[in-house]
Amino acid sequence: MQLVIISGMSGAGKSYALQALEDTGYYCIDNLPSQLIGDLLKTPQILRLTHLAIGIDIRGGKSSLQEIPSTLERIRKTYPNTQLIYLYANQHTLQRRYNETRRRHPLAEEEQELEKAIQLEKKLLEQLSMLADWRIDTSATNVYELGLLLKSRLSNKAAHEFSIMFQSFGFKHQAPYDSDFVFDVRNLPNPYWVPELREFSGQDKEIVTWLEQHERVHELKRSIRDFLVLWMKDIQDNQRAYLTISIGCTGGRHRSVYIVEQLYKHFRQLYPKQVLIRHRELNYIHLQ
Repeated sequence: MQLVIISGMSGAGKSYALQALEDTGYYCIDNLPSQLIGDLLKTPQILRLTHLAIGIDIRGGKSSLQEIPSTLERIRKTYPNTQLIYLYANQHTLQRRYNETRRRHPLAEEEQELEKAIQLEKKLLEQLSMLADWRIDTSATNVYELGLLLKSRLSNKAAHEFSIMFQSFGFKHQAPYDSDFVFDVRNLPNPYWVPELREFSGQDKEIVTWLEQHERVHELKRSIRDFLVLWMKDIQDNQRAYLTISIGCTGGRHRSVYIVEQLYKHFRQLYPKQVLIRHRELNYIHLQ
């Protein structure tokens, strides 16, 4: 059985994540106290499933959260490929989402102020966050993109493989927190300042041709590539399920997109079925 546990902060998109997995063939159960997972996995109906996703969060109670580490350890003895995915967002985004939907925070009884309720929840979930196989920052991710991310990385990932995502972004839109490696390429020549190139992206041949005229672009590209090649085996040997490598420039449209495209082409030859590409500011995701 492919077992996925979805958890994280209220308002970060857990319900949408479960809906996306349900669309790909997972049987989904939301808001289940962790103490009941063991009994659930023993029922005949559940044992017949090939894909199961369970949502666990603060609504199950503080005692339920405390049980998760030991519960997860027991589950993985039977289902070693169990994956824990943790969704979160920054304080400003969570407050805005709650204000827009006018929903009540699960910790509202303990903390009447929304800001303090969010801070308390983050503290209570800290241990769970550290246990996660994959942490997703949904602050700059819409519902469609979150669903596509989950479908791409889970439905195309074999049990014995790990998933590699190359991601471009713009520092002016905030650096992603869900990265294992972040490389800053703002020192490279910037095609933004060439008026006739401004509207293109790093996926377009006009930008590619312009950037590849500069030797420093090739040097930095080789440096990042060689660093990742050197350490990739160690990362795999450490039994990592997911690896996210983020490349950032100022706006996330030109230099970072170009570097990510080049790294993707190289590593796709080494890991044909495991590499995912995402351009955050272009709302673009592609596998293979």
